Amino acid sequence: MLLVVGGCSSAVTRRDCLIQTAARHPVALVTDQEPTWQRDFIVDHEVADLRDHRAVQAAAERLARRRPVRGVLTWDEYLLVPTARLAQSLDVPSNRDWAMRACRDKAGAREKFDQLGVPSAASIPVLTLAEARRAAVGIGYPVVLKPAAHAGSVGVVHVAGPAELPKSWRYVSEAAKSQGAEGTGALVEEYLDGPEISVECVTEKGRTAAVAVARKDLTDLPYFEETGHTVTADDPLLDEVAPLAAQALTALGASHGVSHVEMRLTKSGPKIVEVNARLAGDMIPRLVQLATGIDLVAAATDLALGHSPHLKASRSRTAAIRTFYPPAAGNLTQCRLDPAVARAPWIDRISWQASIGEPVTPLPPHTAVHASRIGFAIVTGRSAVQTRRCLDRIADHLVITVAPRTCGERIAA
Repeated sequence: MLLVVGGCSSAVTRRDCLIQTAARHPVALVTDQEPTWQRDFIVDHEVADLRDHRAVQAAAERLARRRPVRGVLTWDEYLLVPTARLAQSLDVPSNRDWAMRACRDKAGAREKFDQLGVPSAASIPVLTLAEARRAAVGIGYPVVLKPAAHAGSVGVVHVAGPAELPKSWRYVSEAAKSQGAEGTGALVEEYLDGPEISVECVTEKGRTAAVAVARKDLTDLPYFEETGHTVTADDPLLDEVAPLAAQALTALGASHGVSHVEMRLTKSGPKIVEVNARLAGDMIPRLVQLATGIDLVAAATDLALGHSPHLKASRSRTAAIRTFYPPAAGNLTQCRLDPAVARAPWIDRISWQASIGEPVTPLPPHTAVHASRIGFAIVTGRSAVQTRRCLDRIADHLVITVAPRTCGERIAA
């Protein structure tokens, strides 16, 4: 039995992970609430407070007494450390818990990169606005201000000059309140100018294979919301950035599993933004599979069970995703795509993430992961140019309408 730690929430990416994994192996969950839709895909479960590492351990031990556990896995950034610790206690394959702490500790990771010569951004941890001012002057504007241990670009903001810092500090401080015990305060970092990418990696016994590059689309500054990704098989950039991704994983001790390594392509070469020692979100594993035929969900599962993953490419295509956002704050009243376009053969999936009548907000500022997202489209084609044209066509035939809220209605986080 494979033990998955985390609720596998209704988020489409993680729902897909559970469904795909359960099709190949019996799965049990340690989750923070009673399963609903998950029941069709699991053989057992225990409910525990996922923020309490002892409770997670106890829940897993109860499951292990009922059924033999062959592997332990999580797809949740915030559960990497307890999952690694749990795997060690059950003597199943995993990263070491200290390595996962190193990946989660953004300030510590920057220090390690600096010591080992891994190109990255200059970074200074701060606890107060006064400290942030001094750090920004020391690094030199523009800078990036971010919570020390969040994920998903939550609370990350570009600061062009000293006048913007107080407002940005309030924004980041609010986001930092929900980052948990792994991080304290914020980081002031060098702004890395250039396109942002991620490198999807598979590491077995300390040896890393970089299997794909995802080229990112981001919102305009000052925020860093990811609005789309494009994966092309045989992307020539892969050979250039693969060594750096492997170097970053080695520096932090990540020796086992699937990782999502983010970097910027600066004028002086690629530099690491951060290392996420788990499957990517935003349907990137699906893009990789559509473009190359490599199944990263299966690879993560195989590694958790102690098997060597299959990483031979069987396709040569491009796959891309674009996220939809509301035009304004209010209650969602309509979300519709022209049926003629919706039936196009190059569409892999259209998915809605907000329901009619639900409160929605536009793009940042906000402090919750995916707080603004209405849905997404995934398309395939022969090239990145072709997939972008397909996504533009969808956008031209997509209708999203929002009604203003009446007085007293709650505002989406």
